[in-house]
Formats: sequence, C-alpha cells, structure tokens
Amino acid sequence: MDNRNNRQFNQNRNRDRQNNAPRIESEFDEKIVRISRTSKKTQGGNKIGFTALAVVGDKKGKVGVGLGKAPDVANAIRKGIILAKKHMVEVPIVNGTIPFRVDVKVGAAQVMLKPAPIGSGVIAGGAIRSVVSAAGIKNISSKVMGTKNQANNVVATLEALRILSERSAKKAALKK
Repeated sequence: MDNRNNRQFNQNRNRDRQNNAPRIESEFDEKIVRISRTSKKTQGGNKIGFTALAVVGDKKGKVGVGLGKAPDVANAIRKGIILAKKHMVEVPIVNGTIPFRVDVKVGAAQVMLKPAPIGSGVIAGGAIRSVVSAAGIKNISSKVMGTKNQANNVVATLEALRILSERSAKKAALKK
C-alpha cells in the first residue's frame, strides 16, 4: 500500500515538472516536412538512422530549410532546425505575394512559383506550401513538375525564393 502511494506521488511530481518546465518561445515558426528512417547493413548488424527535413520561417519574409541526420529522431529534428536557421533566405513580399513568376529546376525537381491576386490564398502542394507559408506569403500559385520527392521539391522552392530575392534586389538597384 505504501509503495503504491509513493509511486503515485512520484508520477504526479514528474507530471508537474513536465508541465511547469519553462518553454522557450522561438521567433521562428518551425515545421517538420518529412522524417525518414534509413538502414544500413554492417558487420555487427543493422545501423538505423533518421533524417528530418525541417522548414523554419518568421512569416515576415525569412525562411530556411535544413536536413538533419542522426541515430534518433529527436536529434535529427534538432539538427534540421539548426541547419535551417543557418541557411535563411530573405524573400521579397509585395501585397502578400511574390513580385513576379519564377521557374527553377534543381536536379529532377522543377518548381514554378507565380504571384496570385489578393484573396486567392496559397495554391501549392504540401512541400511547397510549408516553405511558402513559413515565409509569410499569403497569396501564391505554384506547380511542381518532375519529381514527387518532398526533399528535392523543398530545396527547389528555396532556390526559387533565393533567385526571386536576388532578381528583386537587382531591380531595386537599377531603379535607384
């Protein structure tokens, strides 16, 4: 009887610790697009690892993508988020959309991003939608051609946004 009460007390105490743990609020919106399990045959048996594709953005025009690899899921996610924060891209947003159309081909992934009128929303598949919404773009139309691989589509989308920012910076410099 006494042992059961102690166990109950310890469970409640651990639950209180978990609920009262200070949460660190990040200025970035973090989204995990894909978690994959990989396995490798070795002399001692199978070596299992995980990859996590993370998208990080502040919904104000900054977005980044990272692919973290680790023996367990938690570390893979953490590494993916750290890499995404390192490789951030500034995206020009005009009236909630992008300034002009961009077509990009990266490997087998081909992505087309096109500005959309106000009120049309984000018309995009899952991989592109996560990157575009993390960047804070409210109205955009997109199309994925080529591969259905989410990792390649996310990388191609980020490259399209990088090209978009470079071209818009050049246009702004020419106007001055």
